[in-house]
Amino acid sequence: MLSGRGGSWTFIVSAAVTVFLLDAVVFAQAKNFEDVRCKCICPPYRNITGHIYNRNVSQKDCNCLHVVAPLPVPVHDAEAYCLLCECKYEERSSNTIKVTVLIYLSVVGALLLYMLFLLLVEPLIRKRDPHTQPLHNEVDSEEMRPHVDTGLARGNTVLERVEGAQQRWKKQVQEQRKTVFDRHKLLS
Repeated sequence: MLSGRGGSWTFIVSAAVTVFLLDAVVFAQAKNFEDVRCKCICPPYRNITGHIYNRNVSQKDCNCLHVVAPLPVPVHDAEAYCLLCECKYEERSSNTIKVTVLIYLSVVGALLLYMLFLLLVEPLIRKRDPHTQPLHNEVDSEEMRPHVDTGLARGNTVLERVEGAQQRWKKQVQEQRKTVFDRHKLLS
């Protein structure tokens, strides 16, 4: 009983430390970017190549004169150059992006864990069917194989329902193979 409590406390402490470390990493990364910016796209002008400028300024200051610094043209050409530039104010919610990525990664992780569970546990649950034979002998062995009543084979668990559907599918495939092989023998 005492070891069970110790294990749960260890889990709780490790979870709290993990959350604290993730919060510290997110806070440290939050300083590296902003959620608002002004983006100016300036096309080529005379002998100057086109360029994209980004700066964190307020929406009212989102224009070429405040964002493009230093100006790549002389002062007397600045107005003509700025008229060619297209400036847009952009906002984003980094928290929404983080939550979306976290949900996506959680779903992918859960699916990977489920796949791993199925890969490890399914061979233990199901036993290999001794009546299964290779494809070329399947037509000959169909009469020897015992037929299971599908009404009795159905169960309430998901695994039993999937197994029942799989058995029905296998039966359909066997019937199709028999039909194809019979037609092949007739044409030969």
